[in-house]
Amino acid sequence: MDAAYRLFGEHGVNGTSIEAVADEAGFSRGAFYSNFESKTELFFALAERENQERLRDLRERVTELLRPLREAAGKPGQDVIENVLADLFAVQPDDRQWVLMHSEFRLLALRDPAVAPRFLESQRAFQRQLADVVEAAIESVGMRIVMDPLHLTRVLVDQYESAMQEALLSQAEDPEKVARAAVMKVLPPLVHHLTEVTE
Repeated sequence: MDAAYRLFGEHGVNGTSIEAVADEAGFSRGAFYSNFESKTELFFALAERENQERLRDLRERVTELLRPLREAAGKPGQDVIENVLADLFAVQPDDRQWVLMHSEFRLLALRDPAVAPRFLESQRAFQRQLADVVEAAIESVGMRIVMDPLHLTRVLVDQYESAMQEALLSQAEDPEKVARAAVMKVLPPLVHHLTEVTE
């Protein structure tokens, strides 16, 4: 899986053969097929691994990162929310490679009816888990989201993915930095207006 992640990031999912993945990992083609039925299966396994790692890292860090919100008297100001979100983005992993692979696989799913349902369910499952983390984090600081947490989470994810894709298309030297600067213009006021103090 590590070999596939490197090669998919460098050459794309469609531009990487099963043989190349096996060679990079130091295994035979037969060893590949003893673990995965196809390159599509490998991608779904990678997607699950990456999503779970991100969720696990977020759960481990969120208590400390949200401390300024807990210490605020009443509803935190937009500036406090902005600082918390900036700290949150600062500890996220390098997303350039993942965004490239994920975008390519989304296109494959859009074109292939056999792949589409599983891709969509994978997306929804991750968003539901992320929404649970977001909702629990907000509640832990005495606040609540005034809309369905899943809908807010989807907006946040879509905003970041869109900003990251635009940064890559613009050939920014540091696409993560550019993307994060873009979403920071949108997310703090959005989170501020869509949350309220729990009575």
